[in-house]
Amino acid sequence: MLSADATPLDLQSLLADTAIIPGITYIPDYISASEEEQLLLKIDQQTWSTQLKRKVQHYGYKYDYKKRLLEASMHLGALPNWAQNIAQRFTLEGLTEKLPDQAIVNEYLPGQGIASHIDCVPCFGNTIISLSLGGTCVMEFTCGKTKDKVPVLLLPRSIIILQGAARYEWQHGIVARKTDKYQGREFVRTRRVSLTFRSVLLSQGSDSNLKSKI
Repeated sequence: MLSADATPLDLQSLLADTAIIPGITYIPDYISASEEEQLLLKIDQQTWSTQLKRKVQHYGYKYDYKKRLLEASMHLGALPNWAQNIAQRFTLEGLTEKLPDQAIVNEYLPGQGIASHIDCVPCFGNTIISLSLGGTCVMEFTCGKTKDKVPVLLLPRSIIILQGAARYEWQHGIVARKTDKYQGREFVRTRRVSLTFRSVLLSQGSDSNLKSKI
């Protein structure tokens, strides 16, 4: 939902904003509206965890938010078909070299966000891919070295891919608020669901913990 006096959104400017951050790839309209609707229906048929302020679903491996670690015993099994199909598409299209084997679904209601962070470095591989469904929000990226901040508008059905510096040197987070301003427009938040895909860094047969220092 937008403000009544909003100026037109400049998609090229949006893509230029993301290009400021080395290692980011942003693809709008990665899936169709019909695919989005079917995914949301399938996700809402699953069981949500309410351990956090926001609701989440874990697939492949469960991540321990409090201890910031992942271990082999947290394996939940293969990704469900609907998530596996997306992971395979990412791989076939060359968006990631390794087939993702872990996915987290996050639900963000208006007023909810996530603290600025870097995904656990020893836990997950070089490529993080997140698919946005439902609402729109601004994700803020902060450079660890310069503290520069870059806002990126996450549109419904878009994906954002973090690799290289974007993966390891820039924190990303969502401020907890009910509206976002971007390019002169005001975006009123509605329910947003994100699907984040990652590959787990566990040696075969290893039972050791992988813990983040972040």
